[in-house]
Amino acid sequence: MLANGCRSFSAPVALVRTLALTHVALSEHANNYKHVKVACFSRSSKKRTTFACKSLKQDVTQPTAVSSVNGHPEYTRLLPCPSHNGPPRVEHLVVSEGGPVLEYICKTLDLPPQFVADLIHFGAVYYALVCPKPPPTATPEQMRVFKEVTAPSVLKNRASIKGKTVREAQKTFRITQADEFVEAGTYLRVHVHPKRFPRCYEIDWKSRIIAVSEEFVVLDKPAGTTVGGTTDNIEESCATFATRALGLTTPLNTTHQIDNCTEGCVVLARTKEYCSVFHGKIREKKVKKLYLALAAAPVPTGIITHYMRPINVAPRLISEDFIERWSLCQLEVMECKEVPWPNAVVEEKYCVEDCRWPSKDYAYECKINLLTGRTHQVRAQLAACGAPIVGDSMYMPAAVAEMESPGLNPFGQYKKHYTTENDKETAVAEWIARHGKEPNVAIGLQACQISWDDGNHTFEARAPWWRCQ
Repeated sequence: MLANGCRSFSAPVALVRTLALTHVALSEHANNYKHVKVACFSRSSKKRTTFACKSLKQDVTQPTAVSSVNGHPEYTRLLPCPSHNGPPRVEHLVVSEGGPVLEYICKTLDLPPQFVADLIHFGAVYYALVCPKPPPTATPEQMRVFKEVTAPSVLKNRASIKGKTVREAQKTFRITQADEFVEAGTYLRVHVHPKRFPRCYEIDWKSRIIAVSEEFVVLDKPAGTTVGGTTDNIEESCATFATRALGLTTPLNTTHQIDNCTEGCVVLARTKEYCSVFHGKIREKKVKKLYLALAAAPVPTGIITHYMRPINVAPRLISEDFIERWSLCQLEVMECKEVPWPNAVVEEKYCVEDCRWPSKDYAYECKINLLTGRTHQVRAQLAACGAPIVGDSMYMPAAVAEMESPGLNPFGQYKKHYTTENDKETAVAEWIARHGKEPNVAIGLQACQISWDDGNHTFEARAPWWRCQ
């Protein structure tokens, strides 16, 4: 704890214990799955990864309870918790022999029982009654397996899918119990390396609660955490830890999102009914959000307008010019003032990354009224203005590259004229491939205030990290 009440982001030693991976092929295996988004099927895995564990007990019902600073159990037993997240490893399997899911995954992937139990607890294991169709990149063997297990003659003999269409039977669901039975032909997706959020174990969550009512909780979200969990990790989330901190028996629900690297106000609903109510307020534009952004260059006051490509790929591409079917992005810069650039000691404490900005004498704190709520909107728009957010490893290096070589950004201020659409698509793909590193923990962005119902409910976050000099 720092003297002025701000907390360091540096992880304690216990949080950076990592699983000993003794098989050299692991890194190659992980890279093979780096860009997998749809199923690749196999009846078994011939690539084995040996895990050197401190202990391996057969009792997989409870995780080892290691005390953390906030009193909650800390996962340091089997799941890797490195200071940074490496490329994911995702396994896509077809169950060849029915039985308990934990037993099948352990046998097929050669993983310890407690490790697999933890994956299930984290929400990192999914199933579908029938295999989804493999991608165009699937191997002949993968296609053979898919056709074999989805043949009409096979499906008609499976009582579990009677009354369902194939499309309905291909829907995926989380597996929540380690002893859940899976029958032959069931599809399994196993996120072997879930994205981790070690900051959850550092936070005094009670001190981050701004307000509690019968309908909602307002939380001052710490940077380096996820609001409601990820596809492969619903355990290490703000919603989960805030629920525990308040001693609630019903889990809190997320009503909106802010980026993992952003801190500040988020609203969590205590009931599903209020979650729907709040979603309605957002749709009707009754919710107002103010942000503080620490920009690397001055930003003019007034409304800034861009258009964002409606494709869920980071970094988000935006254009000053209108492009059909691209989403409108608008924000209002209410004020912009010069402040000292955070010194090296502060940047190290808060895990702020050095993104090669050429001048670090001054930064510029901007108060922003978010008029439209697009993913990465503030980050992408300020970067497009030549004033990226301090520490934003996804957008600042891209802004620096555009400054050094105008025209590199296919939709930037100095965009080139491409002779064919294919040339432009190639340039876009190269631009995205070069830039897209998600920040490790914090960037200079805070959701400093949230209000709704014409200001009848107004809540503010504490001072942002960069003022903790």
